Amino acid sequence: MMVTPQVFALPVEPFDAVAEVYDFLFTNSLIGRAQRQSVWREMDKQFRSGQQILEINCGTGMDAMHLASRGIHVVACDSSPNMIAVARRNTAAWNDFIDLRTVAIEQIGELEGERSYDGVLSNFAGLNCVEDLRSVARSLARLVKPGGKAILCLFGRHCFWEMFWHIVRGNTKKAIRRFSGEGVVANLAPGHSVFVHYPSLRLLRRDFEPYFRLRNWKGVGIVVPPTYLEPLAVRFSRLFRCAERFDRALGHWRGFRALADHVVLVFERSET
Repeated sequence: MMVTPQVFALPVEPFDAVAEVYDFLFTNSLIGRAQRQSVWREMDKQFRSGQQILEINCGTGMDAMHLASRGIHVVACDSSPNMIAVARRNTAAWNDFIDLRTVAIEQIGELEGERSYDGVLSNFAGLNCVEDLRSVARSLARLVKPGGKAILCLFGRHCFWEMFWHIVRGNTKKAIRRFSGEGVVANLAPGHSVFVHYPSLRLLRRDFEPYFRLRNWKGVGIVVPPTYLEPLAVRFSRLFRCAERFDRALGHWRGFRALADHVVLVFERSET
C-alpha cells in the first residue's frame, strides 16, 4: 500500500482512517496487483469450489470476491467498521457467497460454534499487527476442520528491496527496522499509527505448529519492490513487468524467498 511501507489490517481507528483510499493507493496500483495475484495463485491451489473459508483482516473485500468468483463461500472479517463498509460496497454482487463481519483478529474465537471452516486466509500483514499469535492460532484451530489449510501472508523479516533502498538513501535505521525483535511503530495517516511485529519463520512455526503443520511457503516481493516504491514501478513499467516474471520464478527458491517483502505460508490443520 502507498500510505506507508507497513500493514494492512487491524486496530479500528487507524484503519478506519485509510479505508476509503485503500483501493486507490494499494489495490489498484501496479505493485498491489502484482503482489495480490501472487497470493491468489496460492489460494487457487489450496481452496476449491463449494468450500467454506474464513478470512481475517479482509480489508476492502478483494480476496473474498476472488474466492466467491470461484464458487467459494467466505465469512470475511475485519476490525475496522470503515473497511467493512467499503467491502460491503465492493462485494454487493456477491451477497450469496460473502458474509462480512466486523471482528478483530484477536476476537476471532467469538465465531466458534457457528460452523466449521475448510480453511482460513489472512492476507497482507494483518497478523503482523498481532502480539499474541499463539492465542490466534489456538482460536483458529477450533474453527478450522482437520486437514483444512491456513494461508497466511505476512511481512517478511529480511526484505532485500527495503534494505537496499534505505541504505542507498543513507537511512540505516529504516533499512534494518524489520530485524527488531520489539517491533516498530508504523504511521498510517496523520494521528493514526499501529505497532508492527516482524516474526521470524521459526517463531511463526512455534506459535502455529501445536495446531497446524507448515506444508510450504514462498516469497512475494523479491524483485517486485514494496508498495511504497509504486512511483518507480510506474516510471519503469517495462522493467516492472520483467520483475513480476522473475518474482514468480524466484518465489519458491531457497535463499531468495527469505528476501521478500512478504512471505506466504501454507499450514495444514493437524488431526489432533
